[in-house]
Amino acid sequence: MMRVVAVIPTYNEKENASAMAEAALANLPEDGGVLFVDDNSPDGTGEILDGIAAREPRVKVLHREKKEGLGRAYVAGFAKALEMGAERVVEMDCDFSHDPADIRRMLEAAENADVVVGSRYVKGGRCVGWPFRRWLISRCGGIFIRMVLGVPVKDPTGGFKCFRRSALEALGDFSCVKSFGYSFQMEMNFRMSRMGLRIVEIPITFAERRAGKSKITGSIAAETLKLVFKMRFGKCLRLG
Repeated sequence: MMRVVAVIPTYNEKENASAMAEAALANLPEDGGVLFVDDNSPDGTGEILDGIAAREPRVKVLHREKKEGLGRAYVAGFAKALEMGAERVVEMDCDFSHDPADIRRMLEAAENADVVVGSRYVKGGRCVGWPFRRWLISRCGGIFIRMVLGVPVKDPTGGFKCFRRSALEALGDFSCVKSFGYSFQMEMNFRMSRMGLRIVEIPITFAERRAGKSKITGSIAAETLKLVFKMRFGKCLRLG
């Protein structure tokens, strides 16, 4: 049984997997652990993680047969984390764009919130290593999403979060979650907000990945934009 579980999806992250496992464990409480969700990475990431798990009982690996998108990986990881007994579930990337040292601050903030969002766009938050154009697109996109959906989160696409168990259980069996890609982050904020859960943001420094290739593509951005309007005007995702 683990009280805190950090869920970390992986796909071709062999350069980062070992270092992330070590860094995450160093910043989790003794009754916490890491659950890697590997989508059958062709670069051997899954095998590397299995080796780590064989040596370290606080590391678990959930293998999935194929790559179905970040959203599906997180949903599978959340369900497994709850099964493992987690009272707090942290979601984060494996590429060190999210600093594992911030896990401690997120857990502290979760004492008075249902959902904690690590934010690039609140006072004290920032991005490091991004060209201005990328920052501008992200910032303006976040403002647009917030205005259309009415979600009180300044970084609605941020992927560094901490959930109380009760917040995730409120979603039921997760079948309501429709997003496959990075729009998952936005959808989770939308659903948590509509359920009346308390969401707080804490500042983080978001850094460009240490190694490997970014998974973000033009089609991912298009999916996010499409889902904004589905959530705002479509019956399938609208709540209440």
